[in-house]
Amino acid sequence: MIRLASTALFAAAFCAVGFALPAFGQSAPAAPGPVDAAAFGVKADGKTDDTAAIQKALDAAGKLGGVVRLPAGKYLVAGSLKIPVGVALVGVQQAPVYIEPLVGTVILATGGRDKEDAPAMFEMGDSSNVQGLTVFYPEQKPDDIHPYAWTFHLQGGDNTVENVTLINSFNGIRIGPEPNVRHRIRSVAGCVLRRGISLDSCSDIGRIENVQWHCHWWSSPKVGGDWGKVYEYMWKNCEGFIFARTDWEYVTNTFIFPVNIGYHFIATKNGAMNGQLCGIGADAANRCIVVDAIQPMGLLITNGQFVAFTGENPIEIVVNATSSGSVRLENCAFWGPAVQNVVSRGKGYVSLSNCYFSSGLANHPGKALIEADNGKLQVQGCTFATPEPSILLGKGLRHAIVTGNNGDKGVKITNQIGEQAIIANNEQP
Repeated sequence: MIRLASTALFAAAFCAVGFALPAFGQSAPAAPGPVDAAAFGVKADGKTDDTAAIQKALDAAGKLGGVVRLPAGKYLVAGSLKIPVGVALVGVQQAPVYIEPLVGTVILATGGRDKEDAPAMFEMGDSSNVQGLTVFYPEQKPDDIHPYAWTFHLQGGDNTVENVTLINSFNGIRIGPEPNVRHRIRSVAGCVLRRGISLDSCSDIGRIENVQWHCHWWSSPKVGGDWGKVYEYMWKNCEGFIFARTDWEYVTNTFIFPVNIGYHFIATKNGAMNGQLCGIGADAANRCIVVDAIQPMGLLITNGQFVAFTGENPIEIVVNATSSGSVRLENCAFWGPAVQNVVSRGKGYVSLSNCYFSSGLANHPGKALIEADNGKLQVQGCTFATPEPSILLGKGLRHAIVTGNNGDKGVKITNQIGEQAIIANNEQP
C-alpha cells in the first residue's frame, strides 16, 4: 500500500507541473526515429543536385529535433544546407578518413565559388550537429585555385562539428562573428587552402579538439590533387587558426602543415581572445604564431611544437606592438632552420619557461633566437640547443628576468637595458 501510495503521489506531482505519465503498465511513446533522406528524393549518385532534397529532410527532422542520416554515397550539393535547431546531419564515418578513395558519406560541394561571403556549405545555429562525412570540392583545381565560401558557419549556442574530413576546402570552419557560445569542433582533419578555423564573438567557453590541417589530404591525383602545388599555395596563403573575441577558449591537440601563419590572434570590434592551448603545433611555417592582440589575462600555451622555415625571414613566434596582454609559453619546442624563435614588440608580458630553442640555419644571420624590445620578458629554465646568439634585450624593453638557462655553448645574452634586467644562473659562453 505504501508503495502504491508513493506512486500515486509521484504521478500527481508530475501532472501538477504539466508532465503526463503513461498509464500504469504501459510504456512511454517511442521518440521519432532518424529521418530517411531517401524518402525525400535524395539520389546520392554524385550527378543529381541533392541540395533541395537534403534540406527537405532536415526541415522535417527540425519539427521535433532529430537525426537525418546520409548513408554511404556521393551527394552533389550545389547550394547551401541550413541545419535546423536540434538537428544532427550524420554520415557513416566514425572518424576522419584517408585521402583516397572517396568512400563513405561524401558531399561534393560546388556552391560559393568565387563568393567568399556567400552562405556556407553548412549553415549551423543553436544545437545543430554535423558529423561523420567528407566534403570535397570537385571543381577546385590545384593549378587554378579559386576562392570559395566557408564550408561551415556556426552561430548561436551549443553546435558541433565532429568526425569530418575536408579534402580541399578554401575556407574551413567559421564561428561567428554572430554571438555564439560553447561550440565543439572535434576530430576534424583535412586540407584548407586559405583559412582553417576563424573564431569571433564567443562569450562562453568553446572547445576545439583534435584538429589537423595538412596539404596531404589534397595531395593525390586520385582526388585531383598535387602535393607540390598545394604545399606552395598553403605556405604562401594559409592561416590555420584565427582567434578574435573568445572567452576562455580551450584548444587541444591541433596541428597545421604547411602554413603562412599557424595561429593568428587578432582583435575585431567584438574584442580579442583569452584562452589556453595545449599540445598544438605548426610546421613548414613562415610564422607559427602571430599575436596582434590578446585580452589582458592573455594566452596560455603549453606543450607546443613549432617549426618555421618557409618564405623570407621565418620566425616561429611574433608578438606585435599592438599587443598589450600576457603571452605565456610553457614546455614548448622550437626547431628547424628559422632565423629567430621569438620576437616580441608587444607592450605586455611575454613569459618563456622550460622551453627548447634552436635554429640550425646553415647561414644564420647572427640574430638572437629571442629578441624583445618592448614590454616585459621572462626567460627561465630554458635550453638553447644551437650556437646562435641566445637573447637580445633591446633598448625599448622595460624589464627582464633571465635565470636558470643553459645552452649548447652557453647562453649568449646581449643586454641593452642595464639594471632593468635580472640575469642570473645562466650557463656562461
